[in-house]
Amino acid sequence: MRIDQTAARAAKLLLILFAAVLRPPTAAAEIVDRIVAIVNDEVITQTDMTKFSERLKKGGLTDDLLIPDDQTKQTLLRDKAKQLDKMIDEKILDSEVRRQNLSVPFERVEQEIRSIATRNNLSRDDLKAAILEKGITFAQYQDFIKTGLERQALISKQVTAKIKVSEDDVVSQFSMVHKAKSGQAYEYTLAHVLFAHAKGAAAAKQRAEFVLAKLKAGGDFDKLAGEYSEDPNFSAGGLLGTFRSGEFLRELEEPVQKLAVGDVSGIIPTKAGFHILKVLKKVPVADPVTEKEKEKIRASLYDKALKKQFEAWIEQMRQEAFVRVNEKQAGQKQAGAPPAEGDKARK
Repeated sequence: MRIDQTAARAAKLLLILFAAVLRPPTAAAEIVDRIVAIVNDEVITQTDMTKFSERLKKGGLTDDLLIPDDQTKQTLLRDKAKQLDKMIDEKILDSEVRRQNLSVPFERVEQEIRSIATRNNLSRDDLKAAILEKGITFAQYQDFIKTGLERQALISKQVTAKIKVSEDDVVSQFSMVHKAKSGQAYEYTLAHVLFAHAKGAAAAKQRAEFVLAKLKAGGDFDKLAGEYSEDPNFSAGGLLGTFRSGEFLRELEEPVQKLAVGDVSGIIPTKAGFHILKVLKKVPVADPVTEKEKEKIRASLYDKALKKQFEAWIEQMRQEAFVRVNEKQAGQKQAGAPPAEGDKARK
């Protein structure tokens, strides 16, 4: 909610509250609830803070984005000022949900509750019983789910839609974390020129050296393979085939791993003779273990980006919102001091 849209309403609210404070006591006067903060056109009272603290202690009905882990929860329990900050953030989120008309219908809430029950292998009655064991009514749980879905829609629109985790980011992080592990597996498409040593190894090597010199001088690999290769199963261009890491001779694989696409090897001896290889294609291969680890890294990078983007966004929304904190009342409550006369109050 923008300041120019809320200042008038907030000022009106302050006048109402001020009038309530100045109203002379009567025999039928109601007990008032001390106001700790005003956020746009809503208030946060001491009772609200007490209920928020109780929710933290029970461990239920808390927003994972605002309170992502137990460490955050424990920090909040020790610091009333930080609790108030979180409650202000909640008010800002819900105010923006209303401003953008992102309300969720009852049917969507029920659909989500059914989904939660199914994911946990529970019937609806079992889920209700589990909720009641935590001291939470089903109506409270429905409201919590509704609020969560609405905030999720807002965050998806304003924050998560702008988060991009590229494959390069994932690969870079994977390489940093797994420096000691073996390299990426590849699928290679290779061509070769074979010089069989059936008529003498020394002569075969000389022929290989002769062709290699021509290649280094800029000779065409396909043409030289056609003229000189002694592979009995010769294919056009000297095509050898497509192989994955670990699927062809180690004598060939080790030197090939160091080559880029288009590179030509030196002379490689095997039992069949002497080879000169050319890498026609080199494609990373998905390894199940590697891919699973990369998905964990992707999720971790996304969570970090989400936290950073959300904190920046909510801080911007704070700057644009009308927020007033009753420092005196909040401070006295935190220190355990009794409330002073004249504090803001409401019926």
